[in-house]
Order: sequence, then C-alpha cells, then structure tokens
Amino acid sequence: MAAERASARGVALTLLSGVLERGQFLDTGLDRNEAWKALTARDRAFARLLVATLLRRLGQIDALLDHCLQRPLKPRQTDLKNLLRLGAVQLLFLDTPPHAAVSTALALAEARPRLAGQKGLLNAVLRRLAREGADLVARQDAARLNTPDWLWASWSDFYGEATARAIAAASLEEAPLDLTAKEKATVWARRLDGSVLFDRTIRLTESSGDVTRLPGYGDGAWWVQDAAAALTAGLLQGEPGARVIDLCAAPGGKTALLTTKGYEVTAVDRSAFRLKRLEANLARLALQAEVRVGDALQWRPAAKADAVLLDAPCSATGTLRRHPDLKHLRRPQDLAAIVQLQQGLIEAALEMLRPGGQLLYVVCSLQPEEGPDQISALLARRGDVRRQAIAPEEVHQRAEFLTPEGDFRSLPNHLAEKGGLDGFYACRLIKV
Repeated sequence: MAAERASARGVALTLLSGVLERGQFLDTGLDRNEAWKALTARDRAFARLLVATLLRRLGQIDALLDHCLQRPLKPRQTDLKNLLRLGAVQLLFLDTPPHAAVSTALALAEARPRLAGQKGLLNAVLRRLAREGADLVARQDAARLNTPDWLWASWSDFYGEATARAIAAASLEEAPLDLTAKEKATVWARRLDGSVLFDRTIRLTESSGDVTRLPGYGDGAWWVQDAAAALTAGLLQGEPGARVIDLCAAPGGKTALLTTKGYEVTAVDRSAFRLKRLEANLARLALQAEVRVGDALQWRPAAKADAVLLDAPCSATGTLRRHPDLKHLRRPQDLAAIVQLQQGLIEAALEMLRPGGQLLYVVCSLQPEEGPDQISALLARRGDVRRQAIAPEEVHQRAEFLTPEGDFRSLPNHLAEKGGLDGFYACRLIKV
C-alpha cells in the first residue's frame, strides 16, 4: 500500500508540473498520463485529489513555504518547489500523518537525481509545517490568497467585495456530484442516498468514486450534470416537437435534457471526438437526437429552427470548484478573444432561427464581459432581437438567481448550505 501511495504521489507531481510549468489543463493531463491510468481506482482518486486540492490552495501553500524558507528558491528549482507543495498540501489540508507526508516526499526526492541533495531542506521545511502549519493557516486570508489578482478585482468591481469574497471562499470547496434524472428523481434519490434539488437534480454529498458503478447508470436512469447547468437548459421554452439546435453541445447533458422535453434536437459540435461521448450518453439513456459535426460559425441547418441553445465557449470561471487549474491557466488578456468568439457564435445562432424564434445564451463564467456586457452589446447593435425575461417560477422562486434585467445568474456561493452551485449566466432572447 505504501508503495502504491508513493506512486500516486509521483504521478501527482507530474500532473502538477503539467499545469503550472506547461500550461496543460488537468483533465488533459489525466487523459494523457499512462502512469495515472495504471494506478488502482483508489490511487487514481488520491492522485487527483492531491493535485486538485493543491491547485485550490496554492496561494496559501506558497505563502507558507515562503514563510518557512530561509531564502527564496531559484526559478529553476521548480521540481523542489512542487515537491514541497505536495508535502504541504498533505500536512495542512488532507490530514495525512506527518511521518507519511514527509517520508514519501523524501523518497520522491531520492528517486530524482536533481533532488537527492535537497532532502535536508525538504525534511526541515515539512517538519516545521507539521509543527506550526495549523496555526499559520488559521491566520491566513484563504479567500484572498487563493484568488488571482485579476479575478479578485473583476469580481469585486462587478459583484461587490463581500460577494467576491463569498465566491472565492466557495470556490475552495470540492463540488458535490449532481445527476439529472431522466424521470422519477425521488425514487432514484432514495436509491442513491441523495437528495432532490430542483425537480430532476439529484445531489450526492458523499464521494461516489466511479459513477459507472452507481445504481441506475447502466439503466440509463440519469446523467451527470451540475444543478445550475440543468436549470439553464430548462429555461428554453417550446412546444413538444419544436425544432431545437444545441450548439457547442458536447458532452451532451443539455442535449439529453432538451430531448426529454419532447423537442426535435440537433446537437452540433466541432469536435467529432467529444460527440462520440455525447452519442454514447444518448445511447445509454435511450434518447435520440440528430448529431452533427460542424463549426457553429459556418454550419447552418437545412431549415430555420424554433429555438437555439448556445452554451458558448467561455473562461469557465464559474466552475473553479470542479476545475481549480483554471485559476492558474486563465489570464485577463484571454477574455478579448473569447468575447469575440462568443459574439460570432451569437450572430451565427441568430441566423439559424426563424422570426419569433428563441435564443438561449449560456456561459459558465462569472465575468461580466462574457455575460451581461455581451448581451448589452448585442441589443445595442441589433434592433431585431429583444430580451425575454425569466420569471421567478422558472427558477423555483429563487430571487437570487435573477438579475434586475430578468436574466439567470447563479454563483458558487448560492445554496451554500446545500453544497453550492456552479456559476452560470443565461439570457433568453427572441428574434423579432
């Protein structure tokens, strides 16, 4: 067991380096790491937990390491710094016994020629953290330390500092697993030992491990989908049989939900690989939709649609609970290109609609440039589009989910007592 854990820690070290040194998304690193795939299911989960927790708490951990080091590490000492970080996260945030965290860090150093001579420093810093770390952590401003300056400034300016702090604090927590039930949510919630949230969402608060082993997976009774994502898809209104296009559709949670409402759905995505996953999910759920590989900027349907759901590519800052690597990979300068792409996709989606048709624009971003500012710019440049306000009953009378303009906005700190939500923005528009 000790050898397996050490191996999991070694894989975690490689994954961490991929994110912080090579700018690789964590999910991409997991997909490409054969050593991680070779681990047992338990140790795969442990390796991912190590990296995800470290990325959530990186600001705190680095501040503590700076406090404990007599002199700053040199820029080229990235392997040493990452190994210190790996030991620190276990000691301070994962309740790993000090002897295990320290001894495995030393073993990893010894296996790396460049680090073998640093065992004394590793031992001294980690043992000091084991003694003093808890008191030091208690005095830290965790929300501020773990939030990049540009995100903190953006959230404070738009939401106010109190809400920005609440968002940042909520983003430090592991997100619960949400499932959307095909039907009979109450029945499946009992079987899965979960709770029903918003009609068809089942929330599991305990770690579930491999979701394919949960009751109902093989029966096609549910699919994985955050509660806020399910809420946004449900905001598209239409009669049974309405022709609906789901743009940027993969991996397919919204496609599945739209299909269960009786719409004739065409799912479009530029990635053939990701659409294979969508088709597999639809097959498991015994649901049918037309699936098309195509770039939404160029692809057009044979006939105008009654409605389009555009879940646009975005910075995804509303999903930091699930993807803490994004805090360290996104940059403020990225937004201009993302906003331009979203504008192009909105124009394309409007071309696909019949007069009177509905466009539901959705992003899992907290940034105003990608949400309300994007819509304000659209309404300013086009006179043939109007906003259709979302009614309180469509969001279960949750006033905090509605903006003054009648758009949908969920924040990670919403429903904190039940485990929070991903951050989403949605606006419903009518083509006049």
